[in-house]
Amino acid sequence: MIGLIDASPTPYHMARNVKEQLVARGFTELEEGEPWSDVVEAGGKYLITRHEGTIIAVAVGGRCDGTRAAFKLLGGHTDTPVLKVRPVSKRSDADGKDKSAAMAQVGVECYGGGLWHTWLDRDLGVAGRAVVRNGDGTFDARLVRVDAPVVRVPSLCIHLQTAAERDALTLNKETDLQPVLCSTAAAQLQPSADDDAEAPATDGWASHHPPALVDLVAHELGVEPEDVADFDLTLFDTQAGAISGAFGEFVASARLDDQAACYALTEALLGHVDDADAFADDADVSVVALFDHEEIGSASAHGAGSPVLGDALVRLHRSLRKAQGSGAKDGLEDAEALAVAMRRSILLSVDMAHAVHPNYAHKHDGAHAPRMNHGLVLKVNNNQRYTTDAVTGFLLRETARRGGLPELQDFVVRNDCPCGSTIGPILASRFGIRAADVGMPQLSMHSIREMGGVHDIDLSVDFFQFFLKDFRALDDSLSK
Repeated sequence: MIGLIDASPTPYHMARNVKEQLVARGFTELEEGEPWSDVVEAGGKYLITRHEGTIIAVAVGGRCDGTRAAFKLLGGHTDTPVLKVRPVSKRSDADGKDKSAAMAQVGVECYGGGLWHTWLDRDLGVAGRAVVRNGDGTFDARLVRVDAPVVRVPSLCIHLQTAAERDALTLNKETDLQPVLCSTAAAQLQPSADDDAEAPATDGWASHHPPALVDLVAHELGVEPEDVADFDLTLFDTQAGAISGAFGEFVASARLDDQAACYALTEALLGHVDDADAFADDADVSVVALFDHEEIGSASAHGAGSPVLGDALVRLHRSLRKAQGSGAKDGLEDAEALAVAMRRSILLSVDMAHAVHPNYAHKHDGAHAPRMNHGLVLKVNNNQRYTTDAVTGFLLRETARRGGLPELQDFVVRNDCPCGSTIGPILASRFGIRAADVGMPQLSMHSIREMGGVHDIDLSVDFFQFFLKDFRALDDSLSK
């Protein structure tokens, strides 16, 4: 897992890395701009991407038909709270007296709700997606990662703060989080990184950014600075993830929320299709959907609030029915058959959960205090910040029991604390589908470096793989 997260400093990188794993294991990419009707079939494995940051993996069971098939939906998200480079990022602390002594900075915007003080004094790289001019007049978008400590947000030294300021530990997100890129004097020694030079790009775009930043991106991509036409860059911690704790029982890493779930869900789906007997006997469609933009509300062209998953489910179901001639057999219109399928389906929103903090145990209700390395957490909120109800909660607890896995831990937020949310309520309200929220317990959520349990990662993979295998038998045992 650490290797996947280290290789995925942005949602673009996570989606690409998951895609590479899926393709290597026989998944076929379905192009959204092309018909699917002659491709989708029982026993097939497919993937769909949108805007490079969202990826949907699909495994159609060997016994799946277009009449009775349901969807087993497992959802997570690829994004995390970060500092993102602004469209006009050139900044300097020059006061007009001595520009040679100034520092060149990069203007950034806060994305999501981060614990921003944890970004101070960290060795930060930049990564994302860049638009590059090709020699033939065409353009293409390429992923880029400058895996070196090229920027830093230095904290204010203790002697320049009052006791009250130190105690408050308050940051102004606009003025206190702008990172240092280089000194002006150092930049002047680089002919291509002269702040006063006219930008070489024909559209003047590069003049909006520190030349040194454009040079870093160009060098990483192996192109000339004038060939970089635009970029979408994110700052990230260059420190690699690590196994920690006196007995190696913890994991310390960036982006556990929610890239740990991206790893677990991908591994579970791959394990399911690799179990030849279970996959051949599966009568449903297994779907893992990893969305961008959860941290900012999911309202985007490829977030959980977009049509991306609904579009995919409609097209998959219709294509499967056409391939099998189901309409002629059951006499149902496609829309009617899809409505039947959705009522038989289930969604698990898989996000990280709040483990009880030993220094702040009072922040948890004592009866709902999940602990790391004790297994998955079932998240309940009657105000619908989470989607779990009595029936879906039972199904997940029964899944753990039938699979010989640890009993699920329960979490309900205290009445005097705010409650986060997930993609669960967004998708459940969109599709009217049965749903539950579940996740791995962790500490330091939304810090630049988070903490989780090693054992919980393995347990989650086992749980979700068994869920994909056993759900139909379990669901059919319920009295309808």
